[in-house]
Amino acid sequence: MNIRNFCIIAHIDHGKSTLADRFLEMTHTVEKRKMREQFLDQMDLERERGITIKLQPVRMMYTPEGTDMPYVLNLIDTPGHADFAYEVSRSLLAVEGAVLLVDATQGIQAQTLANYMFAQQCGLTIIPALNKIDLAPQDLETRVMELAQLVGVEMDRVKLISGKTGEGVRNLLETIVAEIPPPTGNASRSSRALIFDSHFDNHKGVIANVRVLDGEFRAHERMVLFQNKKDADIMEVGYFNPTHETSVCLYTGEIGYIATGIKDPGVVRVGDTIVVRRDVDAGRVEPFPGYEEPRPMVFVSCYPSSADDYPHLARSLSKLKLNDAALFYEPEQSLIFGRGFRAGFLGLLHLDVAIERMKREYNIEMMVTTPSVSYQVAGKDGIVRLIYRASDYDMNEQALEIREPWVRLEILAPQRYYGNVLQLVENYRLQLMGVEGFGDGQVIHFEAPLAEIIVNFYDNLKSVSQGYASMSYTFLEYRKGDLERLDILIAGERFDGFSRILPKSKIEREGRAVAAKLKDLLPRENFAVAIQAAVGSRIVARETIPALRKDVTGYLYGGDRSRKMKLWKKQKEGKKRLKELGKVTVEPHIFYEVFK
Repeated sequence: MNIRNFCIIAHIDHGKSTLADRFLEMTHTVEKRKMREQFLDQMDLERERGITIKLQPVRMMYTPEGTDMPYVLNLIDTPGHADFAYEVSRSLLAVEGAVLLVDATQGIQAQTLANYMFAQQCGLTIIPALNKIDLAPQDLETRVMELAQLVGVEMDRVKLISGKTGEGVRNLLETIVAEIPPPTGNASRSSRALIFDSHFDNHKGVIANVRVLDGEFRAHERMVLFQNKKDADIMEVGYFNPTHETSVCLYTGEIGYIATGIKDPGVVRVGDTIVVRRDVDAGRVEPFPGYEEPRPMVFVSCYPSSADDYPHLARSLSKLKLNDAALFYEPEQSLIFGRGFRAGFLGLLHLDVAIERMKREYNIEMMVTTPSVSYQVAGKDGIVRLIYRASDYDMNEQALEIREPWVRLEILAPQRYYGNVLQLVENYRLQLMGVEGFGDGQVIHFEAPLAEIIVNFYDNLKSVSQGYASMSYTFLEYRKGDLERLDILIAGERFDGFSRILPKSKIEREGRAVAAKLKDLLPRENFAVAIQAAVGSRIVARETIPALRKDVTGYLYGGDRSRKMKLWKKQKEGKKRLKELGKVTVEPHIFYEVFK
């Protein structure tokens, strides 16, 4: 069997999903009447936002022109946003080649470079392609030269295509067949399959998306998950065509799925190796190294809106984790909110998508605290511990040293915006490390605190560069910082969900901003509500939400004014008692709105 396994990698919005649509049409994988735009983007959320969130495999049959030899093309469509880079990394380890797609109107972007470098590390055959040539970009030749220089090929090796019109796509298919090598593997060796993704089915249990490395897998065989040593009978095997299509067997080099029948989502892990029981018994098993665990960058605490929903939240997170391997979570307890979870994400878009998926797919509303990063705290005893919540940092311990995570940040921008990008240095505590020329642009290297760039840095970068700049970052190390904990008191009560660890230089500004925003978001009560931003016992900002005022004298007509004064005095005393005893309830969505 002639097999070619490949994926499409690119910066966000460079046309991966549209190119995949043309592949599906030209190989007649999807009937014309069923075809729609972004066909492989199966989630409503992907179609609404116009972005790919999940990697999506599909099996296509293609016979090159002038031959009668059919080929099996296994394509994995990947996301482009940096927050979903882990999806891309898993895809690259399951294939032998990649189409490096670049928008001809925008040229090479930061995520293009990051994906290309990782594909190189995986030893993949890379086919460069310039997309959107139907828009007739004026500097097309320059774009071709830049991409050829990046990949290290002659300019005539760069494919010029239009995913929208289909121009050049058939030639690209022919190149994929000709240049990407067939999969390696030994059909006679013990059977091994690498899990690169998974999801949950109520009837078939955990369904593992796999790349068969050696041997073969058939339904009703006894399988073993190597890491957990969990046995199960294979319920079903098949291909992505693009929906699940049952097959008799999965052979060496193929990409498909294995329905495990396992009902516990926590048992099946992305990166694990599936083997056959008889090979385990014979001692002939060599597991695949798997994947490097993703490093969560952004942390939040999440709680169910009702304490009774905690079991449902726990089950929903375990199922989401199955389909989102980069998600991290563990139980935690809050004095105010009760039982919940600490969850880690690769970025704010990843967090935003996860919250929306929990609401849509599992019908659960979560109360989410303000996003933060993890910090290292060194105690008097020399023990260094990680804290994920600002409320866990005790500022009264003077001997403590707190360190914040720093990242290596690369910004790719046209040369004319270099000065504008440097304006961000002071506001975001960036350290300029160097500049490299790249085509008609520049790659600017910074080191920066992670906390500075996870909230609104990307939006401001796009603003100062008129949308032309792009960025990518990787974790560097933890460094000591001049930091303090900012608390928010509402009616005298501290709400841990609003606490943040910030540089001393930004404490007052951030305190005023949060207090002002809460004044707009919180509903009025029957008593005046004080909103205070505090560092320890020092108040750095204050706003007051005035009490709702009822006209208690409205029903009086004429008479002595002293009657009205008695009613006003009684109302004033009542409000005073309410202020002393009253509590303010903060709705779950307000925590998330404050940081947005």
